[in-house]
Amino acid sequence: MTPLLERAAELSAEGFVIGLALDGAGEETERSREARALGDSLGTRSGLPVHYVDERFTTAAALRAVREMQGSTRGRKGDVDAIAATILLRAALDRLK
Repeated sequence: MTPLLERAAELSAEGFVIGLALDGAGEETERSREARALGDSLGTRSGLPVHYVDERFTTAAALRAVREMQGSTRGRKGDVDAIAATILLRAALDRLK
């Protein structure tokens, strides 16, 4: 985790956004508990705030966006993941307003 904290310092990060993989009912899962543990550690070690965001629908929204642009999602996992991450970050920023 040290390289992540070093990079955050280099970029003058003001906090971290962590996606939570909740289940269909919005309840915690093993993955979301692991994400919270990582976020808690980042916050403790860096002194920066950590914002947790429900990531359940970000991949579906990203797939929909690619299709709306007349694109194929075949072989574009990286693109879909990048769009999903953008949606997650936008949700976090909107919540902080």
